[in-house]
Amino acid sequence: MLSQFTSPFKIRSKGIMGMNQRNHSYIGKYNDRSKFPLVDDKLKTKKIAELHGATTPALIGVIGQQAEVKRIHKMVKEWPGFCIKPAQGSGGKGILVIISHKDGIYTKPSGDTVNEQDVERHISNTLAGLFSLGGKNDVAVVENLIKFDSCFEGYSYEGVPDVRIIVFKGYPVMAMMRLSTSNSDGKANLHQGAVGVGIDIATGKAVRAVQYDLPVTHHPDTGKDLMQLQVPHWERLLTLASSAWEMTGLGYMGTDMVLDSEEGPMVLELNARPGLAIQIANGTGLLPRLQHIENLGETAEYPRPAERVEYAAKQFAAHLDNIKK
Repeated sequence: MLSQFTSPFKIRSKGIMGMNQRNHSYIGKYNDRSKFPLVDDKLKTKKIAELHGATTPALIGVIGQQAEVKRIHKMVKEWPGFCIKPAQGSGGKGILVIISHKDGIYTKPSGDTVNEQDVERHISNTLAGLFSLGGKNDVAVVENLIKFDSCFEGYSYEGVPDVRIIVFKGYPVMAMMRLSTSNSDGKANLHQGAVGVGIDIATGKAVRAVQYDLPVTHHPDTGKDLMQLQVPHWERLLTLASSAWEMTGLGYMGTDMVLDSEEGPMVLELNARPGLAIQIANGTGLLPRLQHIENLGETAEYPRPAERVEYAAKQFAAHLDNIKK
C-alpha cells in the first residue's frame, strides 16, 4: 500500500516515479516542446482528434474578445446544457458547467444558479487568462454538455466521470477513472476532492480507489461500492488513447476521455504533463511499466494502436502487479 511508504528507498523499490524524474526522463526526453501547443490548446486538440477520426464534444462556439462576451446568451439559446472552458486551462480550472437555463438564470449541476452577469464575468476572466497556463490571454470554448453513460450512475456526483490513461510511446501503461464529488463541486479533479479509481489495463475493472490520497471503498456522497466499477467499451477507450501518439507525436502523455451515452467514447483533452496521482489510485508505480516499454526492441514496422493495446493488456494486468509484490 502506498500509505505505508516511509522513505525514498521504499518508494523507489515500488517503482514510484517522482515529478523530477517524470520531467527529466520522460517529458523532457520523449516530448518535443514544439508539439506542446497541440495539447495545451483545447481547440487545437479538438481539431487534430477529429482529423484522426476521434469524437469530441460538439463545439457550440468560441468567444475570443471582450466585445463578444454578451454573445454567449444568444449562442447557447438553443442548447439546454453547455460547458464553458478556457482553451489553455489546466487542472480543471475555469470550467463552468450549466445543465439548464431559462429567463437569464443558469443552473449548475449542484443546483446553484448564476445570472447572466455571472456568466459574462466568468468569460471575461477566462479571456484575461485567469485560468490559463502562464496567465496568458485566452479564448472561451463553449461545448455541448456530455451525457455520461447510465452505467456510471451513482459512481459520480453532480458531474461527468472521466478516464485518464497514461500513454508511453503509444502504449497505454496505466489508467484511472476520476469521479466527481460534492467536495470537488462536480468536477473530476483529484486535488479538489474527486475520487480516483485505479483501473486494470487488462479488464477495465476497478482495482483500488482513493480520495485525498487515502484509500476509500465507497463513493463518499452516493455510497456506491467503487470496487464494482467496470468501464464498458474498455478496448475501444484503450485504442483511442493509444492512437493519441499518432495524433500528436508526443511520447509521454495523459489522455482524458469520457463515455457519452449517445456518442460513445470521446476525447476530452490530451496532456503533455500528466500528473502522478494515478500511481496512488492504482497502488503501484509507473516506472516498471515505462522501463518495460523502453526496453522493447526496435521493429521494422511499429505496432499499430490495436496491437499496442493487446500487448499492454498482457503485460500490465493488475494481477501481475500482485505477483511482483
